[in-house]
Amino acid sequence: MTRNKLGKPISQRQLRVGEMIKHSLGMIFVRNEAKVPNLETNDITVTEVKMSQDLKVAKAFVLPLGGENAEEKIKILKQFAFLIRKVLSKKITIKFLPKILFAKDESFEYAEKIENLIKQTNK
Repeated sequence: MTRNKLGKPISQRQLRVGEMIKHSLGMIFVRNEAKVPNLETNDITVTEVKMSQDLKVAKAFVLPLGGENAEEKIKILKQFAFLIRKVLSKKITIKFLPKILFAKDESFEYAEKIENLIKQTNK
């Protein structure tokens, strides 16, 4: 069973809504539908969306292709999250559309770090 940081189990509804938002955000970014100023969103990957227990907040973990200018692009996404949320509202039907928070996905960097440590110990 998957648990959140507080040790509470993540409900099936949280997982389902998170996957729905992840898929919709991915399509919005690929098609560049949000028209975010100074940003081409078609090179941004949504790797995961974690929902709060009350489904009012969605934390979207994103990573630009190749990780180039990640901090700058995520800063722009945060600034124009309201535009992305507006487009998202037309894509999904849900009682309350959650607030979207964007964060850099660091799981790939972490995995690479672990892999390098394993390689060093095997030498």
